[in-house]
Amino acid sequence: ASEQARLKGSVVEEDSEEWQEDASFTGLERVGGVDVSYIKGDDTSACASLVVLSYPALEVLYEDCRMVAVSAPYVAGFLAFREVPFLVEAVQRLQQEEPKLKPQVLLVDGNGLLHPRGFGVACHLGVLTDLPCIGVAKNLLQVDGLVRDELHREQIRSLQREGDTFPLTGTSGRVLGMVSCGDYNSSSKPLYISVGHRMRLETAVRLVKSCCRYRIPEPIRQVQKQGR
Repeated sequence: ASEQARLKGSVVEEDSEEWQEDASFTGLERVGGVDVSYIKGDDTSACASLVVLSYPALEVLYEDCRMVAVSAPYVAGFLAFREVPFLVEAVQRLQQEEPKLKPQVLLVDGNGLLHPRGFGVACHLGVLTDLPCIGVAKNLLQVDGLVRDELHREQIRSLQREGDTFPLTGTSGRVLGMVSCGDYNSSSKPLYISVGHRMRLETAVRLVKSCCRYRIPEPIRQVQKQGR
């Protein structure tokens, strides 16, 4: 936990890149997606995947998928310590092999600040790679008083209009992330978006939406397809 706390001090919750300031993200050309997927029934063999897509066309430019042996035990809230080293290696391999294809931002299947200690896998990866990172989760992590109760479900049902969002405000009063309901005929299944590193929450939400052809943003959809 001390290592987590030390790294957490490095998280930047502000936009740090020129392209982030632009309404249509002019200057953003490459968006990455990362994921670690496990073989069913085996929590030590995993596939660490990285894809890079062109932006705004969202065409795959680069794919890397490696089978890895996960040795660190799973401890709730510390998932990143199991998975992040493999994702950092994937980013480093890309920098060595195809430096021109280095992504300008990473979308992570998981959480950023929306985390029991405010330091999820998207923050961890962002700090270690020094890349802007966004956490995109399919389920609500119940932290800081946030619960997936009837009220929460009612809020989601009321968000029928395309691209509607509402903030996830914890009992501490902090906004930990945003719920985004896209218009993909599955608005009952929202996305939970949180800041990983070097980006404001509003910018992160706008970028995730701009990467969605379906419910799941394309960088994550492609990286999971590859992991399978």
